[in-house]
Amino acid sequence: MSSWGQLGFQDAGSYFMEEFIYFHDFTMMIILGVLSYVVVFLILGLTSGWVDSGFVEGQLIEFMWTIFPALILIQIAFPSLLLLYLIEDFSKSFLVCKVIGHQWYWSYEIKTESSELLASVDCYMLPREDAFGMRLLLTDEFLMLPINVPVRILVTSDDVIHSWTLPSLGIKGDAVPGRLNQLNLTLNRKAMFYGQCSEICGANHSFMPIMLMGVYSWEFFAWLDRL
Repeated sequence: MSSWGQLGFQDAGSYFMEEFIYFHDFTMMIILGVLSYVVVFLILGLTSGWVDSGFVEGQLIEFMWTIFPALILIQIAFPSLLLLYLIEDFSKSFLVCKVIGHQWYWSYEIKTESSELLASVDCYMLPREDAFGMRLLLTDEFLMLPINVPVRILVTSDDVIHSWTLPSLGIKGDAVPGRLNQLNLTLNRKAMFYGQCSEICGANHSFMPIMLMGVYSWEFFAWLDRL
């Protein structure tokens, strides 16, 4: 959950979000290096009247400023493509969670890979007086998923377009009527994660919070028995 004045990402709650943060930091280091290099030579060029003809015309320098940017782009492209392929890998999921957006609440159906329904729950936002200071974030029920278990998330809508978004997990799926969008999720720690609908879906768009709790497997099965 983000805090007031926070500039960076939220603490990662999934393995994919960890990789997103690593990739962001790696890319920012490259950007800062390139920016520092450009700024230094820009200042030198503006403040010094000395000009080296080797920098004005030369095969070697032209070769270098063509090859180095290409190598930098390759360094960024490979981990980026790897992350894209990992996000789309649904071959190892053990659970299926169907997320259905309504005006204006969320419904969840938890199934096995063989489409056996395990549980279903509807989550409505708590009124302001019951929210304990966490306005627009708490719901009367919440989704519970086991940690370290790959889960396939299917996102759809019953009426208009919504968007199921949890920033600390690095997932965002558009809920479109008549269409199923897939997400891949593996929680890495026990915690409560918060999100909100991030697609303007009507008058009460602001009142569609998301609560997801990562728990141990035995706690997850105990929760299923209570539903």
